[in-house]
Amino acid sequence: MKSNAQRISADRLWLVMMKAHRSIAAYVETRMSGLGIGMSDFMVLEVLLHKGPLTISAIGEKVLLTSASMTSAIDRLEERELVVRKTCDSDRRVRYVELTAAGRKFISGIYARHERDLDFLVEGLSDAERRAIYEGMKKLGFRAKEATGKS
Repeated sequence: MKSNAQRISADRLWLVMMKAHRSIAAYVETRMSGLGIGMSDFMVLEVLLHKGPLTISAIGEKVLLTSASMTSAIDRLEERELVVRKTCDSDRRVRYVELTAAGRKFISGIYARHERDLDFLVEGLSDAERRAIYEGMKKLGFRAKEATGKS
């Protein structure tokens, strides 16, 4: 059992997590801005790369963007010919968004760089530290979801 001197309080942990998140997000945004793409657009392209065609609402749930922000992002990406909207054959009310060939090529290159950028950030962590952070954050996230009743 840890003594009170060794125990990290919840408010201290919260502060460290928020500062780390802010710093990591700033680093990633800086790296992305040099590639001519904003974070919202990157997140949309990334989820389509890894999950395949999805509805706008499904993409929004995965990247945590509002419906209005999603529509703007899809419009920008469609204008750049990186994505297309397609109507579902079995239900014409449903529209999917999918990567074009140009979009797949674009995000594949950017995502490879993004992975290298993240590897750079975490290279000072041991495998055990990475695992502890990963498992701890997952556990905390599930507890917060459960406590708020939100999925």
